[in-house]
Amino acid sequence: MSNNTADPYGAQAHARAMAGTVVEAMPTLPPSRAVDRPGEVAPDDMLWSETIGGGGYAARRLPQGARLRMTDMDGDACLSMLIFNAENPVERLNVADTMKIQWNAYLGEGSMLLSDMGRVMASVLTDDTAGHDLVCGASNAAANARRFGDGANYGLHPSARDRFAIAVAKLGLGRRDIHPCVNWFKPVRIGAEGETAVDVGPFVAGRSVTLRADMDVFVVIANCPHVLDPRHDYRVTPARVLAWRGEPAAADDPIRLATPEAGRAFVNTDDFYLR
Repeated sequence: MSNNTADPYGAQAHARAMAGTVVEAMPTLPPSRAVDRPGEVAPDDMLWSETIGGGGYAARRLPQGARLRMTDMDGDACLSMLIFNAENPVERLNVADTMKIQWNAYLGEGSMLLSDMGRVMASVLTDDTAGHDLVCGASNAAANARRFGDGANYGLHPSARDRFAIAVAKLGLGRRDIHPCVNWFKPVRIGAEGETAVDVGPFVAGRSVTLRADMDVFVVIANCPHVLDPRHDYRVTPARVLAWRGEPAAADDPIRLATPEAGRAFVNTDDFYLR
């Protein structure tokens, strides 16, 4: 039989020979088989188990109450994230309102991620990192071309924005739906004179942040170098993503009760599910 994949029989033989192949950057299916499943989580409650390699992307629908844990495996991941209301994707993450409503530009444990309709989309339950970025947005092909000499989506140096374009297309969305994102694991600070400073690390391996989905959401992730990363080689290491079923925020949830603004945002989310 031919080994030439240009020949249909050769292509068939090659494809079948790959059966059972496992590589690092791929989802675990079914997710109940995840070897790093949290001990308190039943196998059947697992929703997502995937390693996103450098330059990779992923998208997943998560139900209200789900937990999403992202881990920077080797200390140099940069997970750019979009969030959409899964029932009405015209509603999506609004980073400006996320900062404004919380009077804070820096995400951490206890923070909320707010939509453009004043609802809580997700909350940060745990965070042992040095910080994140709500300010700079996604990397893009032009910036990558200037830095690396190539920024093509299917080249060696894809950008987060172009990775997003592929991912959102699988959700029935387009480039116009790509909104300003969160960049996890790369802390950005705004100086006294308005200057933007990013700390690209690398950091200690194994840092993680855990979110709770406070709505049914589409989560889209791209793992690409930060748009302000000054390094001239394409440095980004794999990230591990796990999600499992959980309970929505209760009436006495500490994040809900933390501020009047938080309480109102959760009431807005509750109202959506009463309709």
